[in-house]
Amino acid sequence: MCIRHPQRETGRSCTRCGRPACTECLVQAAVGSHCVDCVHAARPPAAERLRRWNARQAGVATRVFVIANVLVYLVTLLRDRATPDGSNDTGFDFGVSRLFIADGQWWRMITAGFIHFGMIHLLMNSVALWTTGPGLENIVGSGPFTLTYLAGVLGGSAGALVLEPQRPGILPITGGASGAVFALFGALAVVLWRRGINPLQTSLGSVLILNIFITFMIPGISIGGHFGGLIAGGLCGLGFAPPSGRRPTAWVPWAVPTVVALAAVAVGLAASA
Repeated sequence: MCIRHPQRETGRSCTRCGRPACTECLVQAAVGSHCVDCVHAARPPAAERLRRWNARQAGVATRVFVIANVLVYLVTLLRDRATPDGSNDTGFDFGVSRLFIADGQWWRMITAGFIHFGMIHLLMNSVALWTTGPGLENIVGSGPFTLTYLAGVLGGSAGALVLEPQRPGILPITGGASGAVFALFGALAVVLWRRGINPLQTSLGSVLILNIFITFMIPGISIGGHFGGLIAGGLCGLGFAPPSGRRPTAWVPWAVPTVVALAAVAVGLAASA
C-alpha cells in the first residue's frame, strides 16, 4: 500500500528510500522516481535556493537599466523641442556641462547618463548594454554590477567635463549611457585579463576596438565621456578579480565601485571649478 494513501495499492516504490508509493506521490527524478518526502528532504536550504535562483536570473540589472533608458527617452519625446545647438530641452535640463556643475548642480553627473539625443544614440547604447551587461553581471552579481554601471555613468560625466570642448557661442552639453557601457567593457576586460585570458583575443576585444575607433571617427561623440567610463570600469574590475587568482573578499566588489564613483564626482567638480 502507498505510504501516504494506505487504502491505495501500488506496485511502485521510491528509488531513494524504497518505500511503496502510488503514482500521485512519486516525482520523476534523474534516476527513477522519488517520493514527496525524499524530494523535500533533498531540497537545499532556503539561502542556497535563493542563491541558485539569482544565478538563473541572468542580466536582471542589465534589463532594468535598458528599460530605464528607453522609458526616459520616451518621456523625452513627449516633452522636448529642438534647441539651436542640436540638443533638446531634456539635454539642457539634465545634461552635464561645466557651467551647470560649477553652479552646484552636481546631480547632473548622474542624470546625464540616462538621457539620449536621438533614436540611434539610444539604440547603439542599448544594444551594447544588452550584449555586454549579462556577461559581467553573471560574474560579479547584480549588486556590484549596478554600482559599476553607476560608477561608469559618473566616470563618463567626469571625463566629459575634463575634456569638454570649447565652442564660442555654444554651451556644450553631454549625455548618454556611453560612459556606463564603456565601464562595462573596461571591467569585463580586466576580469578576463586577471583570469589569464587576453581580452583582445575575445569578442569583447573586437567590440572594444570598434567602439574606440567610432569614438574618434564620428564627430560629436564625447571622447572624454567614453574614456572616463572606460577608466572607471577598469578600476572596478581590479576589485572583482584579485591578481592572486583567489576570490575577492566579500565587501571588496561593493566597496571598489563606490570609491570609484566618489572619485569620479570629485574629478568632475574639480574640472568645473
